[in-house]
Amino acid sequence: MCGIFGYLGKRKAVPILVEGIKNLEYRGYDSAGMAVASDKGRVISAKAVGPVVYLEKKIKKNRLFNGDLMAGLVHSRWATHGGVTEKNAHPHTDCSKNIWLAHNGIIENYSELKSDLISKGHKFKSQTDTEVIAHLIEEAKKKNSLVLEEAVRVTLKSIKGTYGLVIFDKREPGKLVIARNFSPLVLGLGKDELFVASDATPIAPHTKRLVYLKDGEMAVLKKGGYKIFNLDKKEINRRHLDIDWSYEQAQKGNFPDFTLKEIFEQPIALENSCRGRIDLKNKKTVLGGLAGLENELLKIRRLIIVGSGTAHHAGMLGKIFVEELAGFPVVTDIASEWHYRRPVFQKGDAFLVISQSGETADTLAALRGAKKKKILTLGITNVIGSTLARETNAGVYQHIGPEIGVAATKSFVSQSAILLQMAIFFGKQRGLSDAAAYKILRTFRNLPKLVQKILDKSEDIKAVAEKYKDSRDFLFLGRKYNCPVAYEGALKLKEISYVHAEGLPTGELKHGPIAMIDKDFPSFFIMPKDSVYDKNFSNVQEIKARRGPVLALTTEGNEDLKGLADDVIYVPEVPEILYPFLAVIPLQLFAYFSAVLRGQNVDKPRNLAKSVTVE
Repeated sequence: MCGIFGYLGKRKAVPILVEGIKNLEYRGYDSAGMAVASDKGRVISAKAVGPVVYLEKKIKKNRLFNGDLMAGLVHSRWATHGGVTEKNAHPHTDCSKNIWLAHNGIIENYSELKSDLISKGHKFKSQTDTEVIAHLIEEAKKKNSLVLEEAVRVTLKSIKGTYGLVIFDKREPGKLVIARNFSPLVLGLGKDELFVASDATPIAPHTKRLVYLKDGEMAVLKKGGYKIFNLDKKEINRRHLDIDWSYEQAQKGNFPDFTLKEIFEQPIALENSCRGRIDLKNKKTVLGGLAGLENELLKIRRLIIVGSGTAHHAGMLGKIFVEELAGFPVVTDIASEWHYRRPVFQKGDAFLVISQSGETADTLAALRGAKKKKILTLGITNVIGSTLARETNAGVYQHIGPEIGVAATKSFVSQSAILLQMAIFFGKQRGLSDAAAYKILRTFRNLPKLVQKILDKSEDIKAVAEKYKDSRDFLFLGRKYNCPVAYEGALKLKEISYVHAEGLPTGELKHGPIAMIDKDFPSFFIMPKDSVYDKNFSNVQEIKARRGPVLALTTEGNEDLKGLADDVIYVPEVPEILYPFLAVIPLQLFAYFSAVLRGQNVDKPRNLAKSVTVE
C-alpha cells in the first residue's frame, strides 16, 4: 500500500522522482524518503515524516541534491511494521550504506531472519520488516562476492511474504534491480531512460509504454535497457502495453481535490463504461471481453461475486441485477472472508472478482483459490495489464481513467454499470425479452445526462451537509436495489468524514438498530418511488415517532415526505432498477461536503491508502 518510484536515465533524477512520488502519494502518506546516486557512486538521501511536501522541503534545502544524480528511488509509506518515524521511513540501507531499497509489502518471516542477521553482527536502525532485506543482500554479497542482481535473487529465495522492490548498490552505479511478488510493480520504457513504479500514474508524463512484472519475477535495469528473469534465472521476454489514458486525466484541473473531480467525472465514467456496449437496435449488450466464451457463460448455474469495500457493494448490486434479469443464483462475499474459508464449489459455478486497481491483495487471493478449483473466472477492473486482468479467464475493463481519490466514487458507478450490462447479457442468453431489455437500455443510455442534472444541484446537497456537519452518528437505509447503495453511502461518510455511519437494509431496522435512535442520531433513507417505497415510508414514520431526524432521497415530484422528513433530496425518475446509479451521487456529495466542512483532507483520509496491496 506504499508508493514506489524509481528512475534511471540521462536526466537529473531528483525533480523526476519528486514529481513522481507526488503522483503516487495517494498510496501512502505517513512518511516519505529518497535516495539518489551519481555515476561515481555517491549517494544522497533524505527522509521526512508526514506528506511528501515535507520531504520536498528537505530536498530543496540540501544543495547536494542539485548535482548530476541520474538514478534513484523514492518512497511514500503507509505504515505496517513500526511506527511513523523517520527511522522507519524508506528507503532502508545495510550496515555499510551501500545497498539502498524501497519496499511495498510484508515480509512474514522477517523476525527469524532478523535474529539470524543480528547473530552475525548486523546492526538494525528501524523497526521495519523491510530493513531485513537490505542486510540479507549485504550478507549475500559479502559471503559470495555476488553482483547485485544475483545477491537479490538469493535473498528473495529466503523471504516469505509479499514485495514490490526497487534496489540499487552504490558500488554498481548505473543499475537498478526490481522485483515483484504479490505487490504491483510496473516498468516504464522511455527514450534512453527507464522508470519503475507501484502503478502507472507517475510514469504517464514520460511514456505510455509499460511492462508489468509478474509474481516471482525480477528485472535488471541499466542504461542500455532491461532484462526480466524469474528466480531460477530464466530470462523472460514480454511485450509492452500502452496506457489508455492521458497524464492530464490524473491531474486535478480546476477542482480543489481529486475526490470532487472524480465525483463530477461520473457522467463521463458512465459513458466510457458503456461505450460500444449498448446495442439499442438489437436490444442487447455487447461485451467484447467475454467474446468467445458464450457457450461457457450459458452453462453458468451460479455466479460468485467477490470484492472488497466499494467493489463488494457493487457486487451486492450485481447480485440483484443478475438474479432479476438472468434468473440464476448469485452469491456475494467479502474477499478477505472468502479467502480464509473452505468454499464449496459446484458444477456450473463461475467466479467474478472486482477490483478497480486489479491489484487488491484479498481479491487476488480469492481469485487464485478459485483457479485452483478449475472454476471459470471473470473480472472487472480499470487497469489494463493488472494482475486481475492477466489472471482471469475473461473480463470487462472499466475505461474510466485513473482514480486518485482514496474514497472510490466513479469506480462504483462504473462497476455497477458493467454488472448491469453483464446481467442483461446473461439474461438475453436465457430468455430475457427484448421488451424488458429495451426498457432498461433506453434509459440506461441516458444516465450520464441524469447524473449531470444531480451534480448541477450540488450546492443544495452542501446546504444539507452543513446542517448535519456536527452529527456523530448516521444510519443509511435502503431496500432492494438501494440496499447496497445504503452500505456505500455509509462507507463514504466513514472514510472521509470520520463520522460513525452504518448502512442497513431498511427491514432490519426493527431487529435491533432502532434502539440507537434518538434526537441526535439522523437516518438517511434512500427511498425513490419504487416497488418498496411504501415499506420505506412506514419505517420513516417509526423513526420520527422516536424523535429521530430523517433525511430522505426520493423521486422528483414526490410530495409525500414534505412535513415528515426533515430534509428531502430529489433525483430524476427512472426505471426502478436504475435508481442506484442516481441515488449514490447525492450520498457521495453529502460525504464530501461533510468532510470539507469538518476540515478533513478528503483525498488523503487518515489511516487509509488507495490500493490495498497487503493483507
